Amino acid sequence: MCDFVFLSPQCDQYKKGIISGSSCKDLCDDHTLVFHQCLSSSPTHQVYRGLWRDREVIIKCGVEENLKAESNPDASPRRELVLFDKPTRGTSMDEFKEMLLNFLKAKLGDQTSLMVLVGRILAMADVNGDGKVSLAEAKSIWALLQLNEFLLMLSLHEKEHTSQLLGYCGDLYITEKIPHDSLYGTQIPTFLQTLLPSPIHTMVHQWFAPAWPRRAKIAIGMLEFVEEIFHGTYGSFFVCETSFKNIGYNDKYDFKVVDLRKVATEMTIKDFLKGRHCEQNSDCTYGRDCTAACDKLMKQCKNDVIQPNLAKACKLMQDYLLYGSPSDLKEELQKQLRTCMTLSGLASQMEVHHSLILNNLKTLLWKKISNTKYS
Repeated sequence: MCDFVFLSPQCDQYKKGIISGSSCKDLCDDHTLVFHQCLSSSPTHQVYRGLWRDREVIIKCGVEENLKAESNPDASPRRELVLFDKPTRGTSMDEFKEMLLNFLKAKLGDQTSLMVLVGRILAMADVNGDGKVSLAEAKSIWALLQLNEFLLMLSLHEKEHTSQLLGYCGDLYITEKIPHDSLYGTQIPTFLQTLLPSPIHTMVHQWFAPAWPRRAKIAIGMLEFVEEIFHGTYGSFFVCETSFKNIGYNDKYDFKVVDLRKVATEMTIKDFLKGRHCEQNSDCTYGRDCTAACDKLMKQCKNDVIQPNLAKACKLMQDYLLYGSPSDLKEELQKQLRTCMTLSGLASQMEVHHSLILNNLKTLLWKKISNTKYS
């Protein structure tokens, strides 16, 4: 569900000097950022396909985060709640830096590299490039940082498997459009999904899926992304809704994450689980499938997520890679994927098994497609 009416107050706030952003002029003055098609089906998630300087882009608006909204379906969109009230007038640059650092520590953990990220955020906030951050610039970047996906895009900006952030205005931000926004290259229309039986879904996906060597290249990219977020520059991250609908690929068949809102930081999940009352494991679930064990004696959630990212990725890859796979590879591939899917998220297992299984899978796939036109 999309609401184009909100653009008027967005531009009003810009013209009044309340907000700022690298794309405000394009949106409100030059009209070179144009909204074309609503891609949302939820009032708490506003996404549009648009055109920015003759380039196809995705435009996302600052509404309540999806993982949180799912646990409270009655929650209303937060557009009217974005007051751009922090930082307050009189806040010094040093105080704002401290605000940013404390915020990042709470979200990402006390990483040694956080000051580098603070510097990147301040450089992004300084829209006019005068070496200072105005109140409007500070308020806009602060509002954006409250959005999980924007924070993750900044945290993972060095990684080639996430969408490129192109610009922003207030708490609206623009990303590159991923040409193929589903792992299978196409998605069955929503109104047909409930009508068609599961075998038909599978047939459609297999029909439109790229050739097997292309799928192998995409899968290698998926494994690289799992590796990147396992111990990233700014901490560890968990994929909390594993679905072929949230990931895709570009025209070179490089793996791309379409929707980072389904990814959570380790700190976010720990805060969610800490002291949480439970009767069963499902009570300890963040998002759709970041589940920890329930200590039934203490009736409290434990700290470790049961299933790591790699096991979830391998479950997705099972159907994706086994269909049409070369006969001389199929048995070994099936065996490695089965082993991968049994991985647990316990810290004692993670380091050695995770790396070994991930590297074995990458090597197996890469050997098959290296030195061919598909590599």
